[in-house]
Amino acid sequence: MIDLLKNKKAIFFDVGYTLDYPASGDWMFTDKFREIAGEKFCRYSESEIEEAKNKGLKYLKDNHLVLNTEEEYKQFIYFYNEISRFLSLGLTENAIKEIAHDRTYNMKNYILYPDAPQVLETLAETHKLGVISDTWPSIEQQLDTLGVIKYFSSTTYSCYLGTFKPDKLMYTDALEKIGFPAEDTVFIDDSLQNLKGAAELGITPILIAANPASDIDSPFLKIHSLKELL
Repeated sequence: MIDLLKNKKAIFFDVGYTLDYPASGDWMFTDKFREIAGEKFCRYSESEIEEAKNKGLKYLKDNHLVLNTEEEYKQFIYFYNEISRFLSLGLTENAIKEIAHDRTYNMKNYILYPDAPQVLETLAETHKLGVISDTWPSIEQQLDTLGVIKYFSSTTYSCYLGTFKPDKLMYTDALEKIGFPAEDTVFIDDSLQNLKGAAELGITPILIAANPASDIDSPFLKIHSLKELL
């Protein structure tokens, strides 16, 4: 175990690009979306696609208090409808519902990093483990399907608080649930901004760069895989 963890009592983990990654390479544009949207989607440039996604994500961010998967499903219907409209994909109502249903309920959209189970099992013997994740209610089925929910003593999900990291509420909620003061805890995330928010409250940050986009200069300890924690 790395020295930084030896005197800590609890470890918080992000989920996306920390414990798992999207099977399609993108959290929102799933394999089902690409299958149904077809060649029309592929004709757009990366910048055009990113602009369309950001427009849809703005709605999701502005309406993020989501309490169950049925509400999540309805939100994704709106999201993919906006994508279709902005990119002139011409997706039918039924097609949009099929894509939104897949995004909400198909757990094959997520792939667990291969070292995650062993690392979590090992660390759970010496620390309390928790989750702090920007996500939707289907995260519960996701972590259960991936076989790792059993390792966590507490979970803080943005959808139940109506806000995202680095909002202070995300961290104070996690600390209250885990039952330790900030100085006794560590947070592992792939976002420097999220780690800075945790550090402001006294939580020790670790940047994980399993995703190459997160492999940037960091004032915090940086790892490239969870197994480096051991």
